Amino acid sequence: MNAVIGTATALAMPATAPPPPFDEALRLDLRGLKCPLPVLRAQKELARLRPGALLILECTDPMAAIDLPNLTRETGDLYEGHHKGEGFTAYHLRKAPRP
Repeated sequence: MNAVIGTATALAMPATAPPPPFDEALRLDLRGLKCPLPVLRAQKELARLRPGALLILECTDPMAAIDLPNLTRETGDLYEGHHKGEGFTAYHLRKAPRP
């Protein structure tokens, strides 16, 4: 499982790596993970992101289509939609701005 920030993978980064800058997206490869793991990983990453940062999740679990929009409703973050890739669906979540 790879989490890609630009061209570097999170696996190669220290566990305490800072969140990506505001204008970059954090992309997580969650292909092959089944419910509830994709939503739990999304929740963990959203909690550490800066307000306004984009989180892109590549998932193969069909339940992610239900779970991820529900997660953003519960957390107050933004669900910006999804698109189909080759064998996966990419979900776009944005960390909500501070009130």
